[in-house]
Amino acid sequence: MARPTMAQDIERWIKELILERRLAPGDALPTEAELMELFGAGRVSVREALKSLQAVNVVEIRRGYGTFVGSLSLSPFAEGLAFRAAVRHRQGEPGLAELMKVREALEAGLVGTVAAGVPDEDIEVLRALVAKMEEEAVTGGRVARSTDRAFHLALYASLDNHLLSEVLDAFWAAMDRVREDLDDGHQDPSVTCSQHREIVEAVAAADGLRAVRAMRTHFDGIRDRLEVSPVR
Repeated sequence: MARPTMAQDIERWIKELILERRLAPGDALPTEAELMELFGAGRVSVREALKSLQAVNVVEIRRGYGTFVGSLSLSPFAEGLAFRAAVRHRQGEPGLAELMKVREALEAGLVGTVAAGVPDEDIEVLRALVAKMEEEAVTGGRVARSTDRAFHLALYASLDNHLLSEVLDAFWAAMDRVREDLDDGHQDPSVTCSQHREIVEAVAAADGLRAVRAMRTHFDGIRDRLEVSPVR
């Protein structure tokens, strides 16, 4: 196994520094010169480390202002998911199907827990989103992906888990990146609406098993579309 380069060592040290100093996104980091002195490293290695960390949102370099802790968002993760799925799909492999299976396992595994105690205000939000889907289906002939995405994010809001929300959103972002490989015309919008309404009513009734069945049924339809989707 190759030994980590100096730049890779500095990446690790900067992460440790952020943790040790309890820095949050937006907080200032030591200057480039201070990092060089702190780590006993050259300018080239420090800059290489900072650029690598900036690529994954760990740091943010603001020209003329300095270096700061980055947003720590999962967008690079979503980009990686999307690219991997797109490459495999276009090679005739089930890249998109695999992506959806992971998302299905996550959502179906969580919805039963959610059903145990969703606040009334969250139920109303979900019902309003289904009503919006139904309106979109009538006026535009399809459910907007943004509405569908908002529904699935709102469904787990009561868990108050920011990491979960980011992971779920990363899956949506990945699918959006490769959505041209999905033939959305095969999806009957009335079926989409009824499936989402059944999920809401199962959750509102605090029926975990019913909610899991409804979520599985919803993903069955998506899986069927992926199986008939042509490779371009």
